[in-house]
Amino acid sequence: MVLNIYSRIYKTFVLAGIGLASVSLIGTIGYWFIGGKRYSLMDCFYMAIITITTIGYGEIIDLSGNPAGRMFTIVIAISGISIEAFFLTNLIALIVEGELSYAFRRNKMNKIISRLKEHYIICGVGGVGFHVLSELSSTKRVHVVIDSDKTKIERMLEVFRESPFIEGDATDSDTLLASGIREAKGLLAITGDDSKNLVISLSAKQLNPNIRVVARCHDLKNMEKMKKAGADAVISPGFIGGLRMASEMVRPTVVSFLDTMLRDKEKNPRVEQITVPESLDGQTISKLDLREYPNILLLAVRTGANWIYNPSHDYSLKAGDTLIFLTTPEERTKLESVFRAKQRT
Repeated sequence: MVLNIYSRIYKTFVLAGIGLASVSLIGTIGYWFIGGKRYSLMDCFYMAIITITTIGYGEIIDLSGNPAGRMFTIVIAISGISIEAFFLTNLIALIVEGELSYAFRRNKMNKIISRLKEHYIICGVGGVGFHVLSELSSTKRVHVVIDSDKTKIERMLEVFRESPFIEGDATDSDTLLASGIREAKGLLAITGDDSKNLVISLSAKQLNPNIRVVARCHDLKNMEKMKKAGADAVISPGFIGGLRMASEMVRPTVVSFLDTMLRDKEKNPRVEQITVPESLDGQTISKLDLREYPNILLLAVRTGANWIYNPSHDYSLKAGDTLIFLTTPEERTKLESVFRAKQRT
């Protein structure tokens, strides 16, 4: 799409340039002969230019009593006006159609994406993808959107104007490479087609074996196939929706609490996770000074395959443990910075 736009722009400029150069050359030579070779080529060129551009400063070359010369001038003027009209109408068409601004915006996005690291790639921004994008945006996680449907991308940009995007096929390895998959932290294959999600998962793991892949699956029979293709987690919206409806029936207050938490735009609390670095191996939870973070609540610790719920302050941490917090995106970022600083020291 973008290449076609640039091709149209290039073709418009080249054709207009060739046309103007040809008319100018013909006009210059024509006026030189019409003037009986008494005028310099610069004068003849000047005469051709003011005729083509219809400036009309006056005739440098005297055409009085020269019908052929005036007819030649009319032809040059009409030719110049036609070329200028061709250039302007094509340029205006690109602007009016929004293609020119789209091309410039897309070029800007390419530059932004090329600098990203530790970001998330969303493949498919339909119904489910839109909600995934909303969550990543609200928790301030860097992301890139890939979708082949321009209408969906435009709808997304109405809400998420600054979200980097690629209009392309996510099953194509070149598209994934353009999204910075080698530097990405995670990829979500959430198109509406199980086959595409399987191919995306496989391609992603081939291009970056360390990336975490979460795939969407409609048919539960395809879940194992997707896991074998490389997906670290496979989610069925229908299955999750069924569990949600059952929970709404038997534990409505719990569901109401979670919904309220997710919709709280002021504090924007989320359940987050942080991995314990080697520098904190053997230290107790009390050494983390969590009291300095009023919006952080430590819920659990995962150590290996085991879970420690509501761990005590004297619990000894191990490198690689995963801490589960209820916190805000801002305080999560602060705590991650502290952990990274301890890792370097």
